[in-house]
Amino acid sequence: MQKSKILRKIWYKLSSKQRFAIRKWYYFPIDSYDLLTKKRHPMVPPRGAIYTGSAANAVNFLKQGLYQLDLLKELTPLNPQSSVLDIGSGIGRTAIALTTYLKDGGSYDGFDVVKSGVDWCNKKIKSSSAPFTFTYTPIFNDLYNNTGVQANTFVFPYPSHSFDIIFSFSVFTHMQIDEIENYLKEIHRVLNNEGVCLSTFFTYTDETEMHISQNQTFSFPVLKDQYRLMNTNVKSGNIAIHQNLLRQLIDRSGLHIIELIDGNWKSPNNTTVGEYQDIVIFKRK
Repeated sequence: MQKSKILRKIWYKLSSKQRFAIRKWYYFPIDSYDLLTKKRHPMVPPRGAIYTGSAANAVNFLKQGLYQLDLLKELTPLNPQSSVLDIGSGIGRTAIALTTYLKDGGSYDGFDVVKSGVDWCNKKIKSSSAPFTFTYTPIFNDLYNNTGVQANTFVFPYPSHSFDIIFSFSVFTHMQIDEIENYLKEIHRVLNNEGVCLSTFFTYTDETEMHISQNQTFSFPVLKDQYRLMNTNVKSGNIAIHQNLLRQLIDRSGLHIIELIDGNWKSPNNTTVGEYQDIVIFKRK
């Protein structure tokens, strides 16, 4: 077993509070250096507070958000007047990029299960041209939040048909099947008739299943019914879904796939694919 697999196994045995504490302790020296040398950005959290994605410095954090904004502009009908919902808004990576893109008539809403991230975003992320609102939703997730309501019954705190664009980066990769299906149904409810959703997943087919189950660096060895887990102890750690099952879930939710774009996680040497996870674009039927 490679070092990365061993470390990930140990990491998943820790509680969510322990993981947060270790991140802050590990990055404290470099965060202190950034503060003293004035390399911080007013909207970007210190590395130790970043609990999703890579713990990047301010420059790279902003670049990652701009890259996600470019994906939305390229693959959805996003425009400066769009009403936008960010599922799993995290610590504001994409939201920051949208502060200079959305204009009068546009709006941003985001919700997340980690209160510290929501509090940071509401305090630090501002826009002079469009309203930005972040909402804490205490939903149980064994990777991030060990208390709260269940995601398989959670109702998005927004009226029906509220949004032109909905997106989620690295959210469905940390949810169970019944939770994913409920979120898809809620997306259908709050999405406008002509609205579009962009979400990322880990997906596989019959042809790629053996590879993703045995890959030495990033694999899903635990076989379930048309999906695979990375770890049985932390079921929300990472999940890969067979594309047939994903299509069924999306169809049952009243949605349909416009496009499915494979990421490079299955083939890291494929430099023609920019996004790591698979991108799925879908809308109401």
